[in-house]
Parts: sequence; C-alpha cells; structure tokens
Amino acid sequence: MSEEINHHRRRFFGTAAATIALTQLGVFGAAEAQSAKTKPTALPAVKPGTNTSFGPLKQIEAGVLNIGYAEAGPADGPPVILLHGWPYDIYSFVDVAPLLAAQGYRVIVPYLRGYGTTRFLSDDTIRNGQQSVVAVDIIDLMDALKIETAILGGFDWGARTVNILAALWPERCKAMVSVSGYLIGSQDANKTPLPPKAELQWWYQYYFATERGQAGYDKYRHDFAKLIWQIASPKWNFDEPTFERSAASFDNPDHVSIVIHNYRWRLGLGEGEPQYDDLETRLAKAPVITVPTITLEGDANGAPHLDPAVYRGKFSGPYAHRTIEGGIGHNLPQEAPQAFAQAIIDVDSF
Repeated sequence: MSEEINHHRRRFFGTAAATIALTQLGVFGAAEAQSAKTKPTALPAVKPGTNTSFGPLKQIEAGVLNIGYAEAGPADGPPVILLHGWPYDIYSFVDVAPLLAAQGYRVIVPYLRGYGTTRFLSDDTIRNGQQSVVAVDIIDLMDALKIETAILGGFDWGARTVNILAALWPERCKAMVSVSGYLIGSQDANKTPLPPKAELQWWYQYYFATERGQAGYDKYRHDFAKLIWQIASPKWNFDEPTFERSAASFDNPDHVSIVIHNYRWRLGLGEGEPQYDDLETRLAKAPVITVPTITLEGDANGAPHLDPAVYRGKFSGPYAHRTIEGGIGHNLPQEAPQAFAQAIIDVDSF
C-alpha cells in the first residue's frame, strides 16, 4: 500500500467512524459532478414498509449455486440487479422493486450465497465468503439469465459486490448505485491495526474469529442480526414482522459458514480459493471505477463509514453523491426506498 493511501487511512481512522472495510480503500479526492442526458422521472412518494412481499420467488442454477431471487417488472425491460448485505436479505428492496418495475425496469433481487433459498449444488463445494467469489456468483447469475449488462445497486456486502463487478467487469455494468461508496478491500490492507475506537466498532469481526463466536452466532443468529440492525440504524423503528421476514433467510444451512468465512478471510484468518487469487490481486490494487455511479449515505448510519469526500477519487466516470436525510441508517434501501430507486433511475440517465 502506498504512502499516499496510508495517509488517507490515518486521516480517516482518527475519526469515530473508522472501519476495517474502509481500510481497504485507495487514493481519494473530493468533488461532486453529475450530468444527465435526459431529465429522469421523478418517483412518487412511498412510505417504507408499504410492501411486505414479492411475487413468487424463482430459482436458477448459476455457477456453483442454485440461486433464489425475486423478479419484478417486464421481462424485456432494462435489467437492474439489487444486492443485499449482512445481516439483511432481499426484503431490503421490497419497496424499491415495485417502484422500478412501474418505470419499466426488469428488477432482479437475488439471495446471496448463504441466504434464503440460495443453495450450493454440491455438498463438496467450499463454503467460501471471500469478496471476489460473491461477485463471481452475480456474473454467473447474469449469464444464466442471459443478461449481458445491467444497472447494479447494493449496500453493505452488496455495495462491495457491485463495486467489484463495476471494477473488474465494467462491460457488464451499465451504471451503479453504491451505499457508503467504495468498499473494495484486501487482506494486506487489513493487517494494519487501527486505533482502539475504530477496532471497537468491529467487535463482532473479532468475535467471529473465535470458535466461541461461530457457535454463538449459530445459536443466536436472529438475536445477533437484530442487534446489528439496531446499532446500524439507530433511528429506524422497524417492527417485528419486518425483522422476521428477513431473519427467516438466515436459517439457510450455509449461512453461518459463509458469514464466518467472510469475516475471517478479511483478517487473513481464513484462506480463499486459489482460482480467485488473480481477482483478489487486482482488487488489492483498489482499482478505479469508470462506470456512471451515484453513491448514497444515510444521515444516521450507525455502521462505520467514510466521509464521501474520501472516496470521491475512486470514481472516474459520471458521478454524484447524495446524503439521504431523515434519520436514515445503514439499510438505506429499506429505510428510504424512494431515494434509492430514484438514484437507480437517475444514474441510468448519466
């Protein structure tokens, strides 16, 4: 990692919002720019929680997985693929999908590996949660659905995944919406210890590094997820049915293995698979993203996150950043569905 990158890391980690995911970043600048070919459609207001279900879920074999996904909108519409994070699921987009479908988009919302109805095709496949493999899953899904290019949107693990897709396969990504900006990382960057306040915010990562933590997460996965929801979105007054709809997806038989490996891999405590080494080598260089991008941040995000000015330089194409106000936390698509859907529509016009 260059001295310039380390300078930016030190500057950021002096703040209370430091995060290991953010140590994985490259060199950044500060600016905002947006251009539009046509004036985007203004979406109608929607109250979060208006929708409580998708249509019947679908399944498709893609790569090493049988992926479960929700689909909305016309089959011949411009494809939009929306990716959730941990500990969340496809219901983060339950209000976003119908907004986009009403505008003619074909919306695909898959369960990531280890969530919901997504299953491995073979018991012998390594339950790998490293960052590049999740992106490969989405390329496999696009191939299976015969989607050449799509608008990609996500938050948390989903934001990291759409970042990776846009960086490594820009020909497959028409445009991107990413909550909390640029989240591509590397194991080498994560070797550097952070100030205590920064480390404290990642308490669960160290818990997961232990066998006790893996057993505890397995035993208390619903309670654990609810605690993370409350910390990450301190002003989001979600009700029990909203939480339970998503919590059901954590009962996937591979969920604990994928989550534990994801966090152990980040710290170099879990090995990746050799076939993804080349991808990780490219990602470790913190590649600049060239596709049109809108980054979003909630004004009450309780999860560690960077100031948008820090990651601005990682986006070289048409770009805009928006801070969504009103007590919006980490699960931005579910807490502010209109704003997220509007960003998808707007970035399509860049």
